[in-house]
Amino acid sequence: MARLSVNVDHVATIRQARRSQEPDPVTAASLAELGGADGITIHLREDRRHIQDRDAIILRKTIKTKLNLEMAATQEMLKIALELQPDMATLVPEKRQELTTEGGLDIRAARDSLKKFIGTLKEAGIMVNLFIDPEPEQVKAGHRMDVSGVEIHTGRYCDAKNEAMRDGELKRIYNTALLASKLGMAVHAGHGLDYYNIKKVAEIKEIEEFAIGFSIIARSVFVGVEKAVREMKELIR
Repeated sequence: MARLSVNVDHVATIRQARRSQEPDPVTAASLAELGGADGITIHLREDRRHIQDRDAIILRKTIKTKLNLEMAATQEMLKIALELQPDMATLVPEKRQELTTEGGLDIRAARDSLKKFIGTLKEAGIMVNLFIDPEPEQVKAGHRMDVSGVEIHTGRYCDAKNEAMRDGELKRIYNTALLASKLGMAVHAGHGLDYYNIKKVAEIKEIEEFAIGFSIIARSVFVGVEKAVREMKELIR
């Protein structure tokens, strides 16, 4: 059965709207674990729009599962990751003006700069995943860099306007997951997945873990974090 890593960024988004102390993403992470989360994901952005350094430090000390740090490939974030020592670092592209991550890394274009960056993380004992669009060439490029695995960007599948487009995107996700699995890479997926569109993606047995945040946090407003996580786990199962 695939694992579920719960992204608690959006709890911090609500807190930062008022520059207050609550709701606390650290508390949300604890409740997510009680609901059955297999891991906690946070994205420490360069502009600190939601998750703060304090959150990352406390989460590293308190969560009982695994911490996945989503991060841009910058020297500032590298320094933080080496100090924080997350279980895994997922390298993502980052633009200041975007509302949320809009697409995957172009590994081929950034190969030279990424190679040394990835090597430094690996030397520190941190697993490295690359957030990619569902494109086999990106998988091959990641494999050449000897990363632990990939997280397949599912955004275009989730945003598809009709069934034909959705089926086309699902096929791309499947083919990418299959290739990565055959190459011995860990296969994760995420972005835009919710309680309705997760079902077909969850049928792809090559996907070992889903990183889901917004839909779980949105549902938790009405049913609580624990129940929201349990319901998503059931759908993945």
